[in-house]
Amino acid sequence: MTQERPIKIACRNVWKAYGRRPAFYFDSRGYKIDPDALADRLRAEGHLPAVVDASFEVATGEIFVIMGLSGSGKSTLVRCLSRLVEPSAGEILLDGRNLLKASPKELIELRRHDMGMVFQNFGLLPHLTVLENVAFPLKIQRKGQKEREERAREMIALVGLDGREKSFPNQLSGGQQQRVGIARSLAVGPALWFLDEPFSALDPLIRRQMQDEFLRLQKLLKKTIIFITHDIAEAFRLADRLAIMRAGKIVQIGRPVDIVLSPADDYVGQFTEDMPLLRVIKAGDLATAINGTTVDHDIEAGASIEELIPRIAGGAKAFGVVQADAPRRMIAAADVLEVLERDSRRQRS
Repeated sequence: MTQERPIKIACRNVWKAYGRRPAFYFDSRGYKIDPDALADRLRAEGHLPAVVDASFEVATGEIFVIMGLSGSGKSTLVRCLSRLVEPSAGEILLDGRNLLKASPKELIELRRHDMGMVFQNFGLLPHLTVLENVAFPLKIQRKGQKEREERAREMIALVGLDGREKSFPNQLSGGQQQRVGIARSLAVGPALWFLDEPFSALDPLIRRQMQDEFLRLQKLLKKTIIFITHDIAEAFRLADRLAIMRAGKIVQIGRPVDIVLSPADDYVGQFTEDMPLLRVIKAGDLATAINGTTVDHDIEAGASIEELIPRIAGGAKAFGVVQADAPRRMIAAADVLEVLERDSRRQRS
């Protein structure tokens, strides 16, 4: 994916260390840093390496999920990317520009215009209505009242809260409050969208609904997204690619199908062992050239293999796989059944 579309943001050898004098450890002139050795030294000398030598790239329009347990460094990393937390070392390039060299004034403008942020704590202003909350970032930008209210109403409609414009936050459910937070973050039209565990405080049913809503919005808006979660099922459901973190370090990056089929180590394997292949593997992962094959139905490349089982039971032999800006391909029923058999063997072992 990153080879086909331009890189929106690149994270290169980023560190965040807490302690008495973390800067001392990153004067690397004349020698190459050994990440594991340096992390061990930092811990031994009373420092906390919260992010260890993190490197990745996110393509324009990609959903990149950073996943890990509590304390793995994922939230610190996303705050480094927006410079809400200052990295100790490394580079963060937004459209090729190094954010670590941006002045405080430039950062304020970037956050106001180019970045959207949604956090687990909804952060709504309790004394403002839904309309006023969503319009608030535009007020900060000194937009006129008519312009900001029109934009706010558009975003409120986008997240399905028509008719609640005059409601206050305490009159909304948790899911509705998070929809307001999403609408507010989208009001400025950010090119880059950070979401840090936005649904983790919600009940399971509402969380699933918000994931559906998130995917619907992304299909419409095609934002570049960095999404933080500790929930492997959520990560696999939402991600184009994901990074798994442990003790501040990224241990594997890949598509969900790559990670579940080829975990980098036992730690990653334990995360993924209970994930059904039928839900992780998408039609696009198995699709091949049509080459004259007759297909029974067309499906989207992002459809899970699980969705095809009822149609195969009904007699379908092959499916056309469609994807925006890509040639139509196909997947045979036999390939789907092979995954089903592999999943059964995996669960029995």
